[in-house]
Amino acid sequence: MELNDYLRILRRNWLLILVCAVVGLIVGAVASFAIRPTYTAETKLFVAIQSSGSVQDLQQGNTFTQARVQSYVETVAEPLVLQPVVESLGLDITAAELARKVTATADLNTVIITISVDDTSPVQAAAIAQATADSLVESVGGLESPAEGGTSPVNLTVITPATAPSESSAPNTRLNIVLGLLVGLAVGVGVAVLRTMLDTRVRGESDLRRVSDAPLLGGISFDSDAQKKPLLTQAPAQSPRAESFRQIRTNLQFAHVSHKSKAVLVTSSLPGEGKSTTATNLAIAIAQGGQSVVLVDADLRRPRVDEYLGLERNAGLTTALIGRADVEDLLQPWGADELYILTAGQIPPNPSELLGSDAMKQLITRLEQKFDAVIIDAPPLLPVTDAAVLAQQVGGVVLVIGSSKVRLPDLQKSLGNLDMVSADLLGVVINLLPSKGPDAYAYSYYSYDSVKPSTMDDASPVTRRSNKDAPSDFDERIFGVPSQTK
Repeated sequence: MELNDYLRILRRNWLLILVCAVVGLIVGAVASFAIRPTYTAETKLFVAIQSSGSVQDLQQGNTFTQARVQSYVETVAEPLVLQPVVESLGLDITAAELARKVTATADLNTVIITISVDDTSPVQAAAIAQATADSLVESVGGLESPAEGGTSPVNLTVITPATAPSESSAPNTRLNIVLGLLVGLAVGVGVAVLRTMLDTRVRGESDLRRVSDAPLLGGISFDSDAQKKPLLTQAPAQSPRAESFRQIRTNLQFAHVSHKSKAVLVTSSLPGEGKSTTATNLAIAIAQGGQSVVLVDADLRRPRVDEYLGLERNAGLTTALIGRADVEDLLQPWGADELYILTAGQIPPNPSELLGSDAMKQLITRLEQKFDAVIIDAPPLLPVTDAAVLAQQVGGVVLVIGSSKVRLPDLQKSLGNLDMVSADLLGVVINLLPSKGPDAYAYSYYSYDSVKPSTMDDASPVTRRSNKDAPSDFDERIFGVPSQTK
């Protein structure tokens, strides 16, 4: 992965990383306050040779002393030194247990021994350190005494008596908090990277590029009002949603410019990705651009176009395919522009056979001769084969991807299905994108909140066309019901 990929992971999972960092900080703070404070007391001893000889004798004695100091350091942790400390202070521990609290060190080329004692009581730490130093003086004196008797040539002197420390040496609260924060951040970043590696959902263009280099015609941000107001005409003219469909319309015209066929199939991998609303709004956007458009609802399993536009569905595509009515008599005009709708009609028992028939091919040819653009809303690619069958009869395919709705394996399979039938993939539209964040596909617009939509924009689909409330010319042509005149 490149640097941009890691930055995108951090932006996607910033909340998770922040939570982990805060948890790490809290754990570090709680651990610091939960641990009982430890105090460290120190004492220092100077090792010397008792000699009144020449300078040469003194130099030899100093070399001898430095060589012996490390042995004295090792002796501090032995029962010979610590057992008298336990007995003199009346400690309720053994010499071996006391040895874990006592540390003796000596710097190289020096004759100074430092004894450090850690204890939960500052007074007791100082007492143990002082008692250990005194015991070491006596023990070394006994060990270095000549066999024939006399005083030891080595003399240990306490040069820094032990005192009770005023501040604890552990825990280091500030250090623990910083370490907790760093560990939390590291864990958060690790979990974010692992989560991204295991997450196969397509969230944006970066995920799309992992499996396909198909042109991105545009992206549509998620709009909470889209469920109640799914149509382009129900949104303000200068809203991001309206601008997105105008951009998709423009990009599609460039992508489709070299094709002789005017028919474009709109499909998706799975249900729920928004392909029907995309097809409907794309047809509206093209009609608003001044072209004559027909929208065909070829989803003969779960037709939705008639619901969105408030039209009659009982007579439509299937009616024309079985020869019960001419397709021109089934077209229903909608809105103020040259937009006509061919609804699905009654749901047949054999959708795939009907959509792959010669009658469907001839119907598409007739519509291409009559209109500037033919938009076909097809079923999803994976559950059924209808879209793959139709893809062979149109000039190109637009694949709608619902952000976080489809996974990479499903998208790969859909692209493979289109490639298998030699379909011409014009491009991809990513729907339901977040309005903010690394996967957002949005632009900055001037504020048009004060501009109110026109009467046509505010009107509901049923208000614009009230087929369900009163008979119309369409009812008279298809059902034989006379139109009511005022």
